[in-house]
Amino acid sequence: MKELTADGSGTPALRTGLRTRTLSDERLEFCRQIGVEDIFLDHRDPRGDVFADEGSHDEETITIDEGVVPSVSDLVAARNRAEDAGLRLMGIQSLSYNVYGKIMLGVDGQDRQLETIKQLVRNVGEADIPILGYQWNPRGVVPMRTSQTVQLRGGARGRGFDIDDIDEPYERAPEVEREYEEAELWDNYERFLEAVLPVAEEAGVTLALHPADPPTVEQLGGIPRLFRNVEAFERAMTAVPSDNHGLKLCLGCFSEMPGTDVTEVIERFGEEDDIVFVHFRDVIGTWPSFTETFVDDDRSNFDALTAIGALQDVGFDGVMVPDHVPTITGDTEWGHRSRAHAVAYLNGLLECSRRSP
Repeated sequence: MKELTADGSGTPALRTGLRTRTLSDERLEFCRQIGVEDIFLDHRDPRGDVFADEGSHDEETITIDEGVVPSVSDLVAARNRAEDAGLRLMGIQSLSYNVYGKIMLGVDGQDRQLETIKQLVRNVGEADIPILGYQWNPRGVVPMRTSQTVQLRGGARGRGFDIDDIDEPYERAPEVEREYEEAELWDNYERFLEAVLPVAEEAGVTLALHPADPPTVEQLGGIPRLFRNVEAFERAMTAVPSDNHGLKLCLGCFSEMPGTDVTEVIERFGEEDDIVFVHFRDVIGTWPSFTETFVDDDRSNFDALTAIGALQDVGFDGVMVPDHVPTITGDTEWGHRSRAHAVAYLNGLLECSRRSP
């Protein structure tokens, strides 16, 4: 398989990838046809909803849940399916809240979830898959987006968030049993790192942390949201130092944070070699009201070419995943057309950046 190289060393250069729930032949062929060589296997629809139409739990998908871990042979088979299609299976995109929520809150069942994650890390490492993405984001207390149909150019539809669309967003949600203090959630998180990172180091797997989405508010629905700003990620990266821990650097989430410069974020974490892979998406506006948009929208919060240049300047040679994409005319549930547009645009910018003097 052809590998683009940054310096002739054989190390793949900064490049685009995709996240996918299925490893069907058709999906893998599509990824290669539009110029992608790297994929992340997902348990969710990349638009954020549990997959419905592509997904029985068969040889083309995997299932990860509390107490449910894909075997090494299942993961090797998934890697082989990707490789047979000319692709690299770079990692597991993320963990479901069902796998870490009890650890986050420190409630009964957390030990079982911790063992699930540790066994998953071991199996992923034994299958020679390098990355396990994860979130530490409360689920179910407030919606991640309050609209699925914000109008974009030409009638395309984007997902939006507006705090004014939620009744009493800062009040404790009925399903939240009690008030939680931020300090206790930090204690729970750091205990998680102390338990899991040694396993990751032994397995040769790198964990990649995603921001809270939406970010920048201390709590919603009665649960603190730890990973809402740059300072929180600095703490996460230094609390339990490890070369096997870094960021799933979601440029969209960081650009949602008021007063946050995406280029400065790339420089800060790139210089420390903390970027594992990138979610390359953008939004219009910041907390408390914003809309996801096309990566080439000139109204968006940051310039895509500048961000690519910053990633190259800090020596990042990993994968950029378009992540969420708008809904466009005639598209599929997964968003084939919209993802092809995003990949083509980013690949074009990459080519331009490589030819710049």
